Amino acid sequence: MSEVLQTSVIISIANRHDLPAITDIYNHAIIHTNATFDTHKKSIDEMIDWFESHSETCPVLVAKSRDTIAGWASLSPWSDRCAYSRTMENSVYVNHLFRKQGIGKLLLDELIRIAKINDYHSIIARVSVGNPGSMKLHSNAGFETIGVMNEVGYKFNQFHNVAILQLML
Repeated sequence: MSEVLQTSVIISIANRHDLPAITDIYNHAIIHTNATFDTHKKSIDEMIDWFESHSETCPVLVAKSRDTIAGWASLSPWSDRCAYSRTMENSVYVNHLFRKQGIGKLLLDELIRIAKINDYHSIIARVSVGNPGSMKLHSNAGFETIGVMNEVGYKFNQFHNVAILQLML
């Protein structure tokens, strides 16, 4: 994969040395946002297992700004059933100190580029309806809302709706 450079942000394939920063970003999202419905912080060991489940065709990416990991993103299989093998799910998380700087867009654009190269057919995103930033990010990238699951997530003492968005490649 070629590295993408824009406004001093470099997007590249993550490596194991990036896991502490990836874990910190994810744990911040767990504790402070409804971007994920995990409710307990993850350990590095748990994140190693997650990281090792990815590959060149289902990568984990990092966005680095001046040697600081400002965000990460991943492609994962939508399902382990064979008929779904050309449908991926994406995840994008940006360090709270770097939000609203276009880093999420750079990461998502690179995931889409990788998905196309690997001849995937579509990408699914599950987004809490209470997360307007992620809804806008995906909509601007061409994802369309194909449904809403009502009150399927319970976090911060309330139920949350989850939109299912899809990008046909």
